[in-house]
Amino acid sequence: MLLRYIRPSLLLACVLIVTACDKSEVQRSVPIDSLPQSLAPQTGDRRVLAGEWEYVDEIGAVDHLKLDGEGNGRYNWKEGRFQTSTLIGQTWEGMWTQEENNRDGGFTVEFSPDFSEGEGRWWYSRIGTDRAPIQKGGTFHLRKKTARKNHSATPRYREKLITP
Repeated sequence: MLLRYIRPSLLLACVLIVTACDKSEVQRSVPIDSLPQSLAPQTGDRRVLAGEWEYVDEIGAVDHLKLDGEGNGRYNWKEGRFQTSTLIGQTWEGMWTQEENNRDGGFTVEFSPDFSEGEGRWWYSRIGTDRAPIQKGGTFHLRKKTARKNHSATPRYREKLITP
């Protein structure tokens, strides 16, 4: 007899729990083009990345990047390559690869409003066969080279382990 009262109560409790957990409430969708410019994600014109850049790592070593109109390119250190994933607003994200030492990872750069320079951060995604490396990445500064020559007092020292 007690089972007769427990079964409906248990069923009612389950229905109430499922109903309370259901997040399928109707939401008003807003088209992205109706958002204010400051809130809408902006896919930038990747051509602002094209050209020659000076890459200065956190210890002051310098390398030079040459990027195409899509923001992809090469650098000398360990046969390195940059590949752009996104450019939204002033934020550039992508991947780097170094064929010579069998490593790759990701990066993000926050550019100045005129895209003349930016502060970046990089990390490892793979070192050799290790796809979950614990080795940390680092930071860097990018500066777009202008028509005048930009020379750095600190050339990249080839014997140091500096990435990317």
